[in-house]
Amino acid sequence: MVSGLFVTGTDTGVGKTVVSAALMHCLRRSGPVRYWKPVQTGIEQDDDTATVRRLAACGVEEVFDEGVRLPRPLSPHASARLAGVTIAIDEIVSRVAGQISNAAPDGAAPLTPAWIVEGAGGVLVPLNDHELMIDLMVRLALPVVVAARSGLGTINHTLLTLEALAARRLAVAGVVMIGPPDPSNRAAIETYGHVPVIGELPPLDPLTAGTLSACAETFRLDRA
Repeated sequence: MVSGLFVTGTDTGVGKTVVSAALMHCLRRSGPVRYWKPVQTGIEQDDDTATVRRLAACGVEEVFDEGVRLPRPLSPHASARLAGVTIAIDEIVSRVAGQISNAAPDGAAPLTPAWIVEGAGGVLVPLNDHELMIDLMVRLALPVVVAARSGLGTINHTLLTLEALAARRLAVAGVVMIGPPDPSNRAAIETYGHVPVIGELPPLDPLTAGTLSACAETFRLDRA
């Protein structure tokens, strides 16, 4: 299918979109990159694709802006039901099937971008009556980056997320912790979760493409 990373979170609003933009800055150093948000709810209030486009200073070809777009800021299955539609994983995957590689000129081998795919909510958010976000993650089979808060409560939430991923045999590239640095919580997640913390995102003021790019320089994807 595609190569790259799937960004999930321990909760809604934890900071997946900012982490996705930071990873775009990281992976761009090594070659072409592309961002995709397969499912977005509350599109009038939150447009994560637009946010990544701004914070990652994306070129036109670096964003794939096709997917399920729903008006109500609810869980995908609930927002879809109110909109009179059904989210189907097969249809989501088919959207990206023809976008796997960028054609290269003069018959050269195509350049395959590293995709940053951002989920909606956490791993067990329902998409429809039978499937969860983690089922889409299994279909795409990308290594997962978990966006987690740095403060109180993050150990439990992060370890639960990691257990769910392990139960589906999904590879975990690492955790990015968001908020004021907390060395104790970081050490606990690495020790008990048996995964690396590949980056930390402290509060950035202002939060711009420039400040985020500078922060992303500290990410250690080689630890994944």
